[in-house]
Amino acid sequence: MLATVVRCDPPTSARPGDKAVITADGRLRGWIGGSCSEPLVRREALLALADGEPRLVKIVPAEAVKASRRKGELTMATTCPSGGALDIFIEPQLPKPLLVVFGETPAAETLARMAEMTGFRTELVSQAMLSSLAAPGPDAWAVVATMGHYDEEAVEAALTFPGLPVALVASRRRSAAVLDALRARGLTEESLARVHAPAGRVRGVSQEEVALLALAEVVAERHRRGPAARTAAAEVAASVFATDPICGMSVEVKPGALRTERDGDTVYFCGPGCKASFLAASTA
Repeated sequence: MLATVVRCDPPTSARPGDKAVITADGRLRGWIGGSCSEPLVRREALLALADGEPRLVKIVPAEAVKASRRKGELTMATTCPSGGALDIFIEPQLPKPLLVVFGETPAAETLARMAEMTGFRTELVSQAMLSSLAAPGPDAWAVVATMGHYDEEAVEAALTFPGLPVALVASRRRSAAVLDALRARGLTEESLARVHAPAGRVRGVSQEEVALLALAEVVAERHRRGPAARTAAAEVAASVFATDPICGMSVEVKPGALRTERDGDTVYFCGPGCKASFLAASTA
């Protein structure tokens, strides 16, 4: 994700045009301000990756406005002594999904071309390449369009990668035969459950139409599930950052962070003032 400072009200340690890159594990490289802005921007960048939407983060003095969130914009009041303000635009940089197409058929070749036109990266896998496949990574999908040639070998190769959804382009009878053959080879029902078969269920169509139908099913299923990378980003945001109960700012959960224990829970704070206010309210 790319974060860019677009406006400043001094005093601030950042300037308009300052930029930072936030990686999918929440690390920041660059500069968009100090301790008040960095944890908040890192968390919001992960949330932007999770929902795929850009957002404007406005950090203002506590007396200027109350914290609020609306679509595409977060305003956060900070108790930072400097009293400055920052507007930071966060733009998610999402990798293209990968479609691994098995086959040396017109349907496979057409599917690979159409997938690239609709925003996928593609890898076209021949029979000779089955033994040298590299791990596809997150947000990857596989379609076996071998059309009766090495169907079992292609599906088995795709299933070696945990979590990779596999669509088999075949008739119902052929699909059942392929799955039975894989059971005989020792593949588990849990593994075979990842195979969507048959894909492209309309009979009597051209190879190009078969490819179109198979791609449409992949796109629909991908939108239904949501990319795995986005789910992981939301989980990272929830595990790495806590919310200061006084000012609402994000606090990184790490050794040395300001904290206190209350009713068996750990409460984190962005600064000594918020911690003092929390402790005073707790003892009042």
